[in-house]
Amino acid sequence: MGQARSRQKPFPGDILEFPRNKFFSHFGIYYGERDGVPYVAHLTCRDAEKKLLLFGRALRSEVKLDPLDLVGRKYKVSNMMDEDHPPKDFYSVVKPSIDDMMGKDVTFDILFHNSEHQATFFRYGIKKSTQIEKVYAQIVPTWKELFEKKKL
Repeated sequence: MGQARSRQKPFPGDILEFPRNKFFSHFGIYYGERDGVPYVAHLTCRDAEKKLLLFGRALRSEVKLDPLDLVGRKYKVSNMMDEDHPPKDFYSVVKPSIDDMMGKDVTFDILFHNSEHQATFFRYGIKKSTQIEKVYAQIVPTWKELFEKKKL
């Protein structure tokens, strides 16, 4: 199981955050166990045939159900919006939504539809990416300054 967890064991419907580098993480929804193996539902472009990496987009991405250890060994439960938005019931709403999305083509977009957007949409019904908001908060003032100085 993962190491950097906020509690012993995730519950079905929890958002799991898998740190990837200094700035970004990958997100998924803890799906539960099958034959004793814990699974995560997550948006991935790992196997996408067509990727437009220059624009942070990948066509034909999909929601996949993968064993937890395949997605990442280090993770934490990150139900970041629970205080503001009640999570949807896993068994009656989230699980059927995940099952319905699997195998369908989805366009991955780093700014508007990344794994964090997908995970918050499943859990809360709201697409939100706090990591993109943090990056914007750092970039936008710099861009504004360059525009004002007519250097951009």
